[in-house]
Amino acid sequence: MLGDFTVTHWLTLHGLVTVGAVLFYVITSHVMHQRRHPAAAIAWMLFILLVPYVALPAYLSFGSRKLPRPRAAPRAEPPATHSADAWAIETLVALGQPAPASYHDLELHGDGHAAQYALMEIIDAATQSLDVCTFILGRDSVGDAVIERLCSKARQGVRVRLLVDGLGHWMARRPHLKDLAAAGGTFALFVPPLRSPLKGRTNLRDHRKLVIADAGLDGERLWCGGRNLAAEYFDGSPGALAWRDLTFDLRGPLVQQASRLFARDWAFAHHEPYVAAPAATPAPFSAGGAQLVASGPDQVDDTIHALLVTAAYRARRRIALVTPYFVPESALLMALCLAARRGVTVDLLMPARSNHALSDLARNRALRSLAAAGGRIWLVPGMLHAKLAVIDDTLALAGSANLDSRSLFLNYEVMVAFHDATDVRRFADWFERERQPARAYVASRPGLLRDVAEGMLLWTGFQL
Repeated sequence: MLGDFTVTHWLTLHGLVTVGAVLFYVITSHVMHQRRHPAAAIAWMLFILLVPYVALPAYLSFGSRKLPRPRAAPRAEPPATHSADAWAIETLVALGQPAPASYHDLELHGDGHAAQYALMEIIDAATQSLDVCTFILGRDSVGDAVIERLCSKARQGVRVRLLVDGLGHWMARRPHLKDLAAAGGTFALFVPPLRSPLKGRTNLRDHRKLVIADAGLDGERLWCGGRNLAAEYFDGSPGALAWRDLTFDLRGPLVQQASRLFARDWAFAHHEPYVAAPAATPAPFSAGGAQLVASGPDQVDDTIHALLVTAAYRARRRIALVTPYFVPESALLMALCLAARRGVTVDLLMPARSNHALSDLARNRALRSLAAAGGRIWLVPGMLHAKLAVIDDTLALAGSANLDSRSLFLNYEVMVAFHDATDVRRFADWFERERQPARAYVASRPGLLRDVAEGMLLWTGFQL
């Protein structure tokens, strides 16, 4: 009797815990407007039903995808371009992104040495302010040089603010940030994993890469793209080749969009309310404009994903994509496959082997689907870390976001959407140069074990 009594009560308690965990998941998802992909929602539900004692703490730590009740930003009025090619501008404005701003002196960095030269030049030339945001700041030749220059500018009276992702800080072996504070600059860690005040958001990372000098002044400059501030992204770590990547710098009013985004992230990292500066009167829009595109938990919509899906349906001639990791959500993959089937040339450039073995395994189903639809996949030797999408002569989208669910739905990311046809072609030319050493991907049918492994990884990998 005692054994039966114990088992019965244990089963009752287990049932109550399971029901409570399910209700907690459902209620918090509804209250916090957590719009999940169906596969992710099903995975969480099964996880909670099977092992609620493990799943509930995991959900509290990693389960949230958006900030609670994010407020929609006032929608800017799209410019009256009267052009069929204005769909990208109209889409971004409808998603709450700023209207196009002008820029000039755009420079694409051909390699890591050019990127490092531009980075150091921008830092050294700053006279009033320097705002730096990065996922990783290496404890190496590049990271130490950046810290040294930032300290020098802080001692000269320049306002220096450095924002480093909390997890990236640990991945980089904890760079010498205290030296910056001692020199008069300031720094912050974005959501440190072990000290996060954001329940349920320890899995959300700031993956944005921005260096902003003298925003609002005549000499304002922006350095942006895919490179973290560590040696492997520029000149290579000892005994290893530098990764191929894409960064760029520019001048002009567009820099102020990046400055406002940094200010929001800075306030968030310091747990302070963000007070927006009075909006300046926008300059008249011209065909040479560009828009800063922010994506992440601080946005109502999944902006980069929405733009890419729209682009795949609106493209008429060509889609060129560059990414180190290709594990797209089903809607984006379907849009790319349909574009290829209706005759659009879809080119995907990525490394033959990336620095993440699990991503290389998970990408195969999407690669086989795209190849079967007529897409062309190009695999380059070495590590290619660049992020780029070029659509016809209409849009070039460059920045920090990879084509996987983590970047498109979980991370804080930033891209710049360029609309000037001349600059779009410059990015397209960069794509062609990077494609030269690549070999064509040839799809092969997977064995049973590999097929099961790919499926399990895709099923559970959304939150990783």
